[in-house]
Amino acid sequence: MSLHTFHIPVMGVGFTIDSPLKVAQYGIDSVVALADDILFEKLRKKFSETNEILYSEITNKVEDYRAKRITAYLNLIHTLAKKNYDEFLVKGCDKKSELLAYLDMLPNGNALKDEFISIYDKFSKNELIQWLKGNLSIGNIDVNIMTKVDKENYKHKEKLPVLYNDAHSALRGFAKSNLASSVVLSAGFNPRLYGYIQKFEDFYPNKEGLFNKKIILKVSDYRSALVQGKFLAKKGLWVSEYRIESGLNCGGHAFATDGFLLGPILHEFKTQKEALINSTFDIYHKALAHKERIVPETVPSLKISVQGGVGTADEHSFLLEHYKVSSVGWGSPFLLVPEATTVDQETMSKLAVCTEDDLYLSEISPLGVPFNNLKGNSKDKMKCDLIERGRPGSACPKKYLALNKEFNDLGMCTASRQYQYLKIQELKKQKLPEQEYQLQYDKIVEKSCICVGLGTSALLNYKIDTKVEGKGVSICPGPNMAYFSKIISLKKMIGHIYGKSKGIVRENRPHMFIKELNIYIDYLKNKFEETQKTKLTNKDKNYLLKFSRNLNDGLSYYSELFMNSSKWFGERQDQISLRLSQSQMILDGLNNDIEALVVKA
Repeated sequence: MSLHTFHIPVMGVGFTIDSPLKVAQYGIDSVVALADDILFEKLRKKFSETNEILYSEITNKVEDYRAKRITAYLNLIHTLAKKNYDEFLVKGCDKKSELLAYLDMLPNGNALKDEFISIYDKFSKNELIQWLKGNLSIGNIDVNIMTKVDKENYKHKEKLPVLYNDAHSALRGFAKSNLASSVVLSAGFNPRLYGYIQKFEDFYPNKEGLFNKKIILKVSDYRSALVQGKFLAKKGLWVSEYRIESGLNCGGHAFATDGFLLGPILHEFKTQKEALINSTFDIYHKALAHKERIVPETVPSLKISVQGGVGTADEHSFLLEHYKVSSVGWGSPFLLVPEATTVDQETMSKLAVCTEDDLYLSEISPLGVPFNNLKGNSKDKMKCDLIERGRPGSACPKKYLALNKEFNDLGMCTASRQYQYLKIQELKKQKLPEQEYQLQYDKIVEKSCICVGLGTSALLNYKIDTKVEGKGVSICPGPNMAYFSKIISLKKMIGHIYGKSKGIVRENRPHMFIKELNIYIDYLKNKFEETQKTKLTNKDKNYLLKFSRNLNDGLSYYSELFMNSSKWFGERQDQISLRLSQSQMILDGLNNDIEALVVKA
């Protein structure tokens, strides 16, 4: 069981790709993206050479090379992280101050430090190591799969079976690895991929009712959790954790809910947790019995965690105590902690000075989903240079997002040079007025090669050749990044999370719930303005009204929450009440404008 009450979520393709090597020894859980097997192979070679481990290349001529690369990389990371942990324990016994420094980083109220001091001079070295192994634990090396990024693959222009699709191969790579950890399934419901999980023994309980590999679902609302949890239960698969993420106040891709805010969502999970457990366990129990598998006598543990926009120790503690979550994800702030994540120096320097105006929700992702972006990042600069030279689009060297089949069955990425050239040729044939042409042209060339850009930082940091990828780096911090303005140590960041460090976050930072509320209001405002440019339908208007109604319900919930929770918001209560009143006025005005919209026949 983790001694920490926070985890480091997946960030981009490469920013947490080696985080387990940096933080697992301190008992901190982190998540690795199973996206880029080419990047895995390059880093596996580098780490093998650095640690004098025999390396044998897995080329793309090897059958099932993607899954095998992922398995090999995860096994290496597991081995090296375990080595770091064992060395940390031995070193801690020899050098008391280093272990005390680690114990100081644990949450307030943890008694291990006092206990360690009391036994240090009484125990032999072997006894100390055994005590440490019994009381400390290595951080989990969890993995993330974006379920909808499940590109079909071909060999000699013949489509391969579904099990060779990208997400399926990634799952297989994790399932066959030596890790005893969790797979985080994100970005939506993929029934075919979920069904594939049941093929792997590690996801079923053993005689003790424990799992070698667990399932974590990243969700944005309770209904989605219930639907997906029941679907998996019918397959004899148990969801060990539901990881709730803010729809818009987060990094990476933003999956906006229909105006449902994080606070009310957390409240529903808190009040309905037992119902969620009972309704899924009954189905799960029957499915295992039907499969003639071991059926746990007791309900397996089920955790609720949360991430998205948290930025202070008070918010962290509030989420743990009020909503009873097991862990809180701290993402974007860790991009300024070189001891935890891998960000190149140029990009990190931009992050350290960015403001609210530098962070925006863009349309650059080829997935067609809003994507958090940092103005002036080096990948976008490269994209703009190509546009100015009359050669828009990326060379698309890795094709992980080649999902569009508009022009061929093999698929193209909408950020690729080939796709954008064909779309622009189509556009020219339409003979549109100049202003309309430019608007459509800009939409085409806005897409950026993020599958490469989000991993390049790791190559730059480890001085690995980037001839294929180029040196451009994409970065996807959440809005919360604007309130952290210095590169800091791991110890200070952990101290900040637990209320032991000062001066890490800007004093005028709004509460995470208020920030998310205003982001959602801005999102609704933008959607409303878009209706002024197109023919409005009843469906469009009803969507806007539903969105506004849900926001209003959330705002009412917050008014009551902040009023009745003075323990947490006492000295900020007046400021929060003022911001809520201002938000209410803006939302009321916007709702009036929406109701006044006229649907054209």
